[in-house]
Amino acid sequence: MKRNIFIIAFSLLLAHGAGFAQNIPQSQVPSVVLNHFKQTFPKAYDVEWEIKNNQYCAEFEMKLSKDHEACYDNSGKLLKHKEDVTKRKLPAAIRSVIKNDFNGYRVDDVKKITTGNTIQYSVELQSLKEELKVHFDEKGTVLKQQAD
Repeated sequence: MKRNIFIIAFSLLLAHGAGFAQNIPQSQVPSVVLNHFKQTFPKAYDVEWEIKNNQYCAEFEMKLSKDHEACYDNSGKLLKHKEDVTKRKLPAAIRSVIKNDFNGYRVDDVKKITTGNTIQYSVELQSLKEELKVHFDEKGTVLKQQAD
């Protein structure tokens, strides 16, 4: 009986997760989206497409900065671009806030997120006791902070 409940719960969890993101072959991506993607990221490779929240999202790599994700609407408009960046590419204002307000933490992972004309940075900070995910604007203002 417990096994059946577990199987049903697991199946529901998988079905629920599939509703949020669905991998699709490139042939199912509208040509207008593909054309805009190829114009914006001509050197992208290892491209994988999925549909998330009615958006076409490509996860891909590029030579200088490895992991990227770009999401487009049906008309091919770029809605969001997320890329892994190094700590050195953080604006000086953010590095200063981390040094002063998060003393004892080390930078573990940095993502630059561009939505329209707005740029934010998601920084994972790690200490001996905890991990934090902190979102900053370009000026170093903490927009959101949560335990990771």
